[in-house]
Amino acid sequence: MACIHIQTDIHAPVERVFDLARSIDAHVASAGHSSERAIAGRTSGLLELDESVTWEACHFGIRQHLTVKMVELHPPHRFEDHMISGPFASMRHIHAFHPHQGGTRMQDEFHFTAPLGILGRCAARLFITRHLQRFLTTRNQELKTMAESDAWRAFLPERDA
Repeated sequence: MACIHIQTDIHAPVERVFDLARSIDAHVASAGHSSERAIAGRTSGLLELDESVTWEACHFGIRQHLTVKMVELHPPHRFEDHMISGPFASMRHIHAFHPHQGGTRMQDEFHFTAPLGILGRCAARLFITRHLQRFLTTRNQELKTMAESDAWRAFLPERDA
């Protein structure tokens, strides 16, 4: 099983960053480079405990579907989603949020097993891990830009944060 760790420091309140990270609409906006869209399950708003979403995206020139379910939710510090069906043999994504220097430190821990046994393990080493690292880093930078500007208001209910 491969594991990707990403840490992003964001100058915004933990609650805002937490909710942006589980917003279906913010996810679509932040993952435009893969033409990602929600096509089934929860397709807008904030993903809640025991809810699922099916994503359609283009990776490596191939249109793919990934259904994930929110299996843990501890606002505003942690949530975890697991793949129900999709291109991986298994996938688990842990999202953690901690106050840090007047803002938020967002940490992603993305565990996955490629399909096809040894061929999948070779592909994971050669290019899948690097592609996913780039995808998640780009998405996190987009979330950072949203959270640090007024753009977050388009995705979250109005509040004081």
